[in-house]
Amino acid sequence: MKPNSLEAFYTSLNARPDDAPAASLPREVGHFNLFRVEELMRTYPNRPQMTFDRRQFYKISLIRGRSRVEYADKAVEVEQRGLWFASSRVPYRWLPHNLEQTGYFCIFTEEFLLPGKGGIALEELPVVQASGCPVLELTEAEYAAIETLFEKMAQEITSTYSYKYDLLRAYLWELIHHGQKLQPTPAAVPAHNASARVTALFGELLERQFPLATPQQQLRLRTAKDYADELAVHVNHLNRVLKETTGHTTTTLIGGRVAQEAKMLLKQTNWTVSEIADSLGFTDVAHFCNFFKRQTSLTPGDFRS
Repeated sequence: MKPNSLEAFYTSLNARPDDAPAASLPREVGHFNLFRVEELMRTYPNRPQMTFDRRQFYKISLIRGRSRVEYADKAVEVEQRGLWFASSRVPYRWLPHNLEQTGYFCIFTEEFLLPGKGGIALEELPVVQASGCPVLELTEAEYAAIETLFEKMAQEITSTYSYKYDLLRAYLWELIHHGQKLQPTPAAVPAHNASARVTALFGELLERQFPLATPQQQLRLRTAKDYADELAVHVNHLNRVLKETTGHTTTTLIGGRVAQEAKMLLKQTNWTVSEIADSLGFTDVAHFCNFFKRQTSLTPGDFRS
């Protein structure tokens, strides 16, 4: 699943990045922009239609109103007020239940926050990791405090202050840490539940690679490290968690699912063995044939006949 770009995002709003207040931001320091939810709702009177996908940028939304946030393999209902952190590593979408939605959202690239304040990298914070809890219910007081931060950013982004992007960056870090402080205490979450979440996210990610519809389509994630990077965990940690919860290593689980897809393609399509091997990410046919025989005790040709 290729992440949607900033250009695709602005196209969906019938706008261009150059039309936005952030247009003067130097390319080498990334991208930042801010929007009002009310304006989005006026643009789409039948409610905005967001696709379930990953984006090439981060998004933080302050929302008031009944809506549903779907991310990875989870869904959260927002009944009144919510703060929502959307990572570039996890597919998501927002589904408002009605037009009575207010609030703000900002989008930004990781480059905009580099270097991290105090040496902190954005991806080190649980609030933006795949295994985190990106949708937080807010009290009225919490909503008001965060709304003040968004209002400061909304005022500053159109100012002529020479150092406004440094100030916006400071406000954004304050917003991120404010949300981080509202996160559930990690110690209160049993370790086996955390392992179960990682396992579930891995399984969801693995299944999203399939089915392969054409010979030109290729697996985006092929190795244990690919999946670990996507889930923002160390490959050794992912392997240990999967071994504990499933009894199998990451490589074994990936191999089993790839073999399952290979058997389906051999039986249900007229793709050549070479096309199947290439689509499944093998460097050559011989490598694929050896892999398939280890998995099934048959060659691809014998299995197909």
